[in-house]
Amino acid sequence: MTNEKNPWKTISGKLVYDNAWINLTEYEVITPAGTPGIYGKVHFKNIAIGVIVIDENKDTYLVGQYRFPLNEYSWEIPEGGCPEGTDHLTAAKRELKEETGFEAKSWTEILRMHVSNSVSDEYAVVYVAQDLTAGEAEPEDTEKLAVQKIPFTQALQWVMEGKITDSITVAAILKWNTMQSKID
Repeated sequence: MTNEKNPWKTISGKLVYDNAWINLTEYEVITPAGTPGIYGKVHFKNIAIGVIVIDENKDTYLVGQYRFPLNEYSWEIPEGGCPEGTDHLTAAKRELKEETGFEAKSWTEILRMHVSNSVSDEYAVVYVAQDLTAGEAEPEDTEKLAVQKIPFTQALQWVMEGKITDSITVAAILKWNTMQSKID
């Protein structure tokens, strides 16, 4: 890791779009090559939270939903937003209950990542939830979710086959698999 000096120079910025979840700013810049240009940045007003659910049989639970931006159905770990200034673990517990109905006694933070750092500042924190108690899911009005229990090894296979493409889910499953490989 290096501490390089920022080679970008910002001339001006203009807010192009703003809603409760994101905003888009277009910047006039001088590029690292010294040429004028523009750069768009999507700012996320929440931190992304992800939860890998692992039960006593090493099965996991994926949440399926139709993703509007992709115009596709997607299988993912439970995910949601954590308003800035809110405790990440509290948000993870809320998302787990909301999307799957589960509550967990054991929580392990395994990953922090920038989701798509070429166009956005979206930041994600991922936990593993274990020692589970089942309950009733409480999805938001904007969510029509399906929950599927599968062996963790099958989730890993789906990542490797490209059946799971959500970046947080892919990174989380690969990270947890690597962590478990070192223990076994």
